[in-house]
Amino acid sequence: MKPPFERLVDEHGATVLRVCRAVLGPHDAEDAWSETFLSALRAYPDLPESANVEAWLVTIAHRKAIDQIRATQRRAVPVDALPERPVTSAVADGDLWVAVAALPDKQRQAVAYRYAADLPYAEIAGILGGTVEAARRAAADGLKKLRTTHSREDLA
Repeated sequence: MKPPFERLVDEHGATVLRVCRAVLGPHDAEDAWSETFLSALRAYPDLPESANVEAWLVTIAHRKAIDQIRATQRRAVPVDALPERPVTSAVADGDLWVAVAALPDKQRQAVAYRYAADLPYAEIAGILGGTVEAARRAAADGLKKLRTTHSREDLA
């Protein structure tokens, strides 16, 4: 028998939020988190009992985050004047988040899913739509780039 949906939110909510933050940044992550669980709630009755619930939720979160990025890119925002310097968000990991956000999409996502969500490479490959080797390579390349600007202690 499947557990009540509320327990899934309690058990996996933090992981889903970390994934959303890694893909979107801290300010937009909560919307994607909410959309993830709304979508999951609708699909939960049809989910097989043998399914890996965490991987299922992370996949939904990934897709909701990508949908949000695409929607934001399509919306034009009128402004009177351009700011003199770009506005950056303040995150506990400040510089590290800026460095992660600057990674190419596949590397950023592979690093986030592996190290923020602690998913195995096989599940990351399924989410990103590639092979296990490609997921491992993307994460390794992303870490290599991050290590050029941050110490191992920053990345731990």
